[in-house]
Amino acid sequence: MELTWEDLVELPADPPSKREICDKCRRPSIVCWCSHLPDEPLNPNCRVILLQHPAEEKRCLRTAPMLSLGLSPGKCLIYKGKKFPQQRHEGLHDILVDPRSVLLYPSKAATTLGDLQRERPTNLVIIDGTWPQAKTIYNNSPLLHSMTQAKLVVGTSSEYVIRSQPTDGCLSTLETAAEALAAVEGSDMYKHELTRPLRALCDYQLCHGAVTHQSKEFRIKNQTYPKLIGKRLSKLLRSTENDQ
Repeated sequence: MELTWEDLVELPADPPSKREICDKCRRPSIVCWCSHLPDEPLNPNCRVILLQHPAEEKRCLRTAPMLSLGLSPGKCLIYKGKKFPQQRHEGLHDILVDPRSVLLYPSKAATTLGDLQRERPTNLVIIDGTWPQAKTIYNNSPLLHSMTQAKLVVGTSSEYVIRSQPTDGCLSTLETAAEALAAVEGSDMYKHELTRPLRALCDYQLCHGAVTHQSKEFRIKNQTYPKLIGKRLSKLLRSTENDQ
């Protein structure tokens, strides 16, 4: 269809108004989840340290901001990069070499948080990214290999149901931190309070057309996954089966 000059004249001269953005979560106000944050930011004894892959910042449905806003200032530190530490990561080297820091990563050397025969950790270090991104960061950061490493053992699936997880046991960054804090601080309050914004986000998305996502592991086992799986995912699935 061709437009005439008369058609163009009828177009509004002013640009369309932008959606209102929440000052805290930086999301459009209509999908803001700030009202579901804890009434007062939680103040655990332990800090959460996120080693965040740069690509995470571009995701619109990420959970790290929920964690950062749910905890008191200074209790969630975020460092960005593809390997750690770097010169620009002020204070991170001291955190990673601190014997009271624990890296949450499912390596062969990892034990469970409950089995750590040591004093309570003061820093929980979490790699924030997809599984391939997290593995690349770990492999490119030799200092992480020398840290005490722990893995979470949970009996429930992720509540981040609008996003596919590689395996049934995978959790979002927020859920990983909430589960770990609950274990270290000895209170399920951290798990319930910190994950409320995530549940609210998923409920809103499901009410507006989103669908629940089974893990890739579940869909592959039930022959409903529409793509060929790569070597990395295939190896990950085999490793999870061996751990069971």
